[in-house]
Amino acid sequence: MNSISQAGMSGIVSLTTGAGALTKTSGPNKVEKAAQQFEALLIGQILHSTHESDSGWLGADDSSASSATDFAEEQLANTIAQNGGLGLSKMIIQGLRP
Repeated sequence: MNSISQAGMSGIVSLTTGAGALTKTSGPNKVEKAAQQFEALLIGQILHSTHESDSGWLGADDSSASSATDFAEEQLANTIAQNGGLGLSKMIIQGLRP
């Protein structure tokens, strides 16, 4: 599987789609949500890179285990970002506010 999973790509697509909407109606909730999604994407990439060289479940190349792991990483990254994360979303929000 690529270094960016399909789940990660869906996050990128939703972020880029949401970026155009931010310029039209930039409410504080949209900015916060976009910053949180961006932080979740970065956390997901960090989690994915920790086991990128692993050869699969118990040493076998098992794509179903890889898919499950990718899904679990995405969910964990979203949960971490929703609960404060690494503080990146707060910094992004502060940088975007006038």
